[in-house]
Amino acid sequence: MSNGLVGSTVDGRYRIISQLARGGMATVYEALDLRLDRVVALKIMHAHLAHDDAFVARFQREARAAARLTHSHVVAVYDQGRDGDTVYLAMEYVPGRTLRDVLREFGPLTSEQALVFLDPVLEALAAAHTAGFVHRDIKPENVLISDDGRVKVADFGLARAMATDGQSVTQGMIIGTVAYLSPEQVERGEADGRSDVYAAGILLYEMITGQVPHAGESPLSVAYQHVNSDVPPPSASGRPIPPDVDALVVTATRRDPGLRYQNAYDFLADVRRVRAILPPPQPFVDARDTLVVDTAMAAELAAGTAPPSKVPPRAPTTSAEARTTPTQQPRAPRSRRSRAPLFVVLLVLAVLASIFGGWYLAAGPGRSVTMPQVDGSSVAEATKALDALDAGLTLTVTEEAFSETVPAEQIISSDPPAGEGVRVGSQVGVVVSKGPERYAVPPLKGVEQSAVADALAAANLALGTVKEAFDDKAAAGTVVSSDPKAGAQVKRDTPVDVVISKGPKPVPVPAVVGKKASNARAALADAGLKVDVTQKYSESVDDGDVISVKPGEGKIVDSGSTVALVVSKGPPPVTVPKLIDMHKGDAVAALRKLGLRANVIEGGFTPLDRVISQDPPAGTSIPKGSTVTIRII
Repeated sequence: MSNGLVGSTVDGRYRIISQLARGGMATVYEALDLRLDRVVALKIMHAHLAHDDAFVARFQREARAAARLTHSHVVAVYDQGRDGDTVYLAMEYVPGRTLRDVLREFGPLTSEQALVFLDPVLEALAAAHTAGFVHRDIKPENVLISDDGRVKVADFGLARAMATDGQSVTQGMIIGTVAYLSPEQVERGEADGRSDVYAAGILLYEMITGQVPHAGESPLSVAYQHVNSDVPPPSASGRPIPPDVDALVVTATRRDPGLRYQNAYDFLADVRRVRAILPPPQPFVDARDTLVVDTAMAAELAAGTAPPSKVPPRAPTTSAEARTTPTQQPRAPRSRRSRAPLFVVLLVLAVLASIFGGWYLAAGPGRSVTMPQVDGSSVAEATKALDALDAGLTLTVTEEAFSETVPAEQIISSDPPAGEGVRVGSQVGVVVSKGPERYAVPPLKGVEQSAVADALAAANLALGTVKEAFDDKAAAGTVVSSDPKAGAQVKRDTPVDVVISKGPKPVPVPAVVGKKASNARAALADAGLKVDVTQKYSESVDDGDVISVKPGEGKIVDSGSTVALVVSKGPPPVTVPKLIDMHKGDAVAALRKLGLRANVIEGGFTPLDRVISQDPPAGTSIPKGSTVTIRII
């Protein structure tokens, strides 16, 4: 039926020339726009989608929106319409191949080559995100490479039409894209620009390793890995991947969207930074001798490979010139000849002196260079900056000084200062910061009150306010605590307040039966009592509440004494069953049978209707009547 359309005219305007490709959503044809006399790519939706009025309405709405997106690396949308049962989209025709074709033909690319392809893809995404578009389906099949080397991204907006609620979405369509779905798309059916960043990171991973990071026997197993497993660095595949390229992939594919590049511009900036430090990518051609890179980048790849420009040969001396060349000079008068040697010697000496002086000042020991700015740098960074001058400068730390403004280990000042001339081979002195002048508060706990002032003075600190308090641990007359605490870094002569123990204080056991264990602990601690807790199952006392206390409530005991609390563990526990990969109804029924409640979380797009995650996990013991959260995909 698809090939039967060749030669026909759609909507009285598009004459179909040939079939280009067929996918799970549509068939793409090369067609001639009879009205504008130009070749277009005509995407005709499959019949089951064309009969879905809800899908057609979404498709037309998204296509109209995508037509407003104009960028050199985005396949332009020209027109959309419906001709009877034929729903179509007219797009820019890009003669060439997809990135998938390139990967099949060449296998894994070098990091340098892969970044050449990724650069225009990220440019397209950055422009689209700025205009309010999210692609949602970045994959090699949607990256087109024209025969003249241009790279373009196709199908903006169509993934959104497919992802909206409706029966037109099929499992087969999910299979084609699940390898690139972000965790938030799997869990909640939600996508923003960071979801495209995730897919672009997977795209880079596949280009340089030849495989996607997550694979499995079913779409569910792949989706589960996206949600529960980090994308490994590409170098873990065993291929020679530079660390900076590893970092690009790892940052772009963080499971938490907040930890990824927050937009395509940031990703693109890092890609270009890494490209600048990598060697130039080697150009490669296909069987048709076509350079498979962006045209502008092809010139960059070819730099240094063009033949050198020809230098015109020196013209030969003509016979006439030879004849006019004197073969013998006339003799000079004797007096001039006698003075010539002295003149020549002086001239040579003057020239040599000039040359030596120029060399001495310009390239020799007398040469000066401008001192770079090293204030605020580390010694290692400053040394590197001096070495970059290639002037034989040596850095010497002349002093270490406290500073309230310059962090420790950084340079406060240099001699000579930045901007002044320094002779080659000289020493550059720097003052390095020891950081702010701070002293540690000494440990005072347990120190006799009479010795506190001397201990603080020895630490360059002063004694502040002295208070007394009951304490069941510290002996009477010794320090209970200090403010600031021991080890705190403070300025010279900072006053330190201390609390002196008055010994233990008798207290009554507070009323805690029936209270939460945490509240009971706090009440007993406030009373200066220690707690020994045991737990016991109880169906009459709520989990975490106090069943009994011993000695009993109101009994007078010494401060610091231990009281025994019996705390309820609630009803006997139930073991959580394994629910992952079960149908939603079966999972809910299994929980109810065990006396557990089900909290079902499902996005707007759950074609598999199966459990992808559960909390708590299988095997966990929880009280009867507890809630188990399950996520459905």
